Amino acid sequence: MPQDIGGKAKVSYYGEMPAFVDDHVKLTRIFCSPLRLVITFTLRSRFVAFKELENPDVRTTDDPFPNGKLNIMITSKEFEIVDKILERVEITTTEK
Repeated sequence: MPQDIGGKAKVSYYGEMPAFVDDHVKLTRIFCSPLRLVITFTLRSRFVAFKELENPDVRTTDDPFPNGKLNIMITSKEFEIVDKILERVEITTTEK
């Protein structure tokens, strides 16, 4: 804050402005730094409005379970074991 050393008070802001230069610099830094960070992040990440979406890695959207089914490769011996188990178990499916 400005220091009041004494003397006749100046009424106008223009007359008192040199005492507030330090405060103006600090407030400029406080208010402009977050704005600079947001602008820098937006530009570096290419996060711009109305831009067409892009996917950097196609594998992130591959569907590992087509048609909602899990495909597992098993041998014939394993298939017989699973088949015996499934004969005893009743499986019901519900759609959501």
